[in-house]
Amino acid sequence: MNKNIALENEELSTENLNDLIIDSIQDIKGKNIVKLDLRKLEDAPTDFFIICEGDSSTQIKSISQNIYKRLKEEAQLVPFNMEGVQNAHWVLVDYFNIIVHIFYPETRHLYELEKLWSDAFTTEYSNL
Repeated sequence: MNKNIALENEELSTENLNDLIIDSIQDIKGKNIVKLDLRKLEDAPTDFFIICEGDSSTQIKSISQNIYKRLKEEAQLVPFNMEGVQNAHWVLVDYFNIIVHIFYPETRHLYELEKLWSDAFTTEYSNL
């Protein structure tokens, strides 16, 4: 996929980073991608959640590694924290104002983050 996302010589906005993260997920065929805009919610832990899923622990790890690699190379940004990579049923990649959740489908269904944050403005992305 690797859309040409213009980040060089441009101030990195949160929207640019969101687009780069979503493109990184789509590179590895991540599914059911949703962006939750939490900025207007009180007590939200961050500005955005980006949620997706993979069909296997290998794919979930690959998605998290691709996000890490592309943001480091294209935006000179590394996450504050990454959790869950070893078991890869729910990997969390924390960029402070954007938190990416990469789920195994059953785990995503169990935690239902979209329902928990249902007041957020939601954007859904097509599977490629």
